[in-house]
Amino acid sequence: MRLLNHSLLLLSAFIFSSCSTQKEKDPVSLKNSYKNDFYIGTALSTDQIEEKNSREDSLIKKEFNAITAENIMKSMFIHPFKDKYDFVLTDKFIAYGKKNKMFIHGHTLIWHSQLAPWIQKIKDSTEMKAFMKDHITTIVSKYKGQIDSWDVVNEALNEDGTLRKSIFLDKLGEQYLIDAFKLAAAADPKVDLYYNDYNNEEPAKRAGNITLIKKIKAGGGKIDGVGIQAHWKLDYPSLEEIEKSILEYSSLGIKVAFTELDISVLPNPKDFSGADVNQNFADDPKMNPYPEKLPDSVQNKLAERYASIFKLFLKHKDKISRVTFWGVYDGQSWLNDWPIKGRTNYPLLFDKNLNAKNAYNRVIQLKEVK
Repeated sequence: MRLLNHSLLLLSAFIFSSCSTQKEKDPVSLKNSYKNDFYIGTALSTDQIEEKNSREDSLIKKEFNAITAENIMKSMFIHPFKDKYDFVLTDKFIAYGKKNKMFIHGHTLIWHSQLAPWIQKIKDSTEMKAFMKDHITTIVSKYKGQIDSWDVVNEALNEDGTLRKSIFLDKLGEQYLIDAFKLAAAADPKVDLYYNDYNNEEPAKRAGNITLIKKIKAGGGKIDGVGIQAHWKLDYPSLEEIEKSILEYSSLGIKVAFTELDISVLPNPKDFSGADVNQNFADDPKMNPYPEKLPDSVQNKLAERYASIFKLFLKHKDKISRVTFWGVYDGQSWLNDWPIKGRTNYPLLFDKNLNAKNAYNRVIQLKEVK
């Protein structure tokens, strides 16, 4: 009997050891493959925050360890009236991130677009200054210690690097940029604060962005990082310009995040530029060449583009804090409706059926190379 008990103990120890080994081995995923490099994030829609689709929810939890809300934290949703905030969906977003032990990014505090209508009617500097103080202080204070980083100001630059003529610049001058960062830091001194923009990897806009960051610092504002949105194309921008941007921003003593990554495979109208959500163009069949399926040749180009970009990210992983995709899968991408409504784009790593694409495999394989 004692010999039998000893054998059973050995068998139990073996089974426990085998189970432990299985548990310790992480499943293959983006977040696990890059866990020692930088956060891998995604932007969540309202339905995803509310976990309405179990397949999407499983994919999000498996692949990503950082989240950004697509829309719900923009002023028109979170601060719809002067004396009313709506935190219902943001509370759910925060709860989702906490439950799944994710890095939570707040997007965005001050942005000229998707403004609540009442903000657009502000007439003078005193009222605008009061709005900024109340808006930033209220929201950042409410989520103090719960949100890991904020886009304090979003898209304040023109393509040539000059300041965009927004309602904020009009009423308050460029001081509003410094004040926004000061207010956010006062409300939560420990949270990371970012300036976020598109095309700020291009030389002229990058130079303007660097000047802006230096002004914010010189004015006493706390700025911890720059967000490069990374709404890119198959052949643009060049890897050289992306790398220069990583190096030049990092040399300022700040973190670099790629905050809204997607890669369009579609042609665009001749006078189209940037990622301004207000740009819209008429429908044209030539601008929607793959309504049903992406040809293998283009699929391979997309995979190669993603692989080369992530190879560069890994080269500079010590400077990069987070890489976030703007959407979970192709079916939800904003690029299906912008800058031309109703097109079919294929910009992400998962297709419309939530299946991993060749681009996903290539990004994962980069981490498997010994």
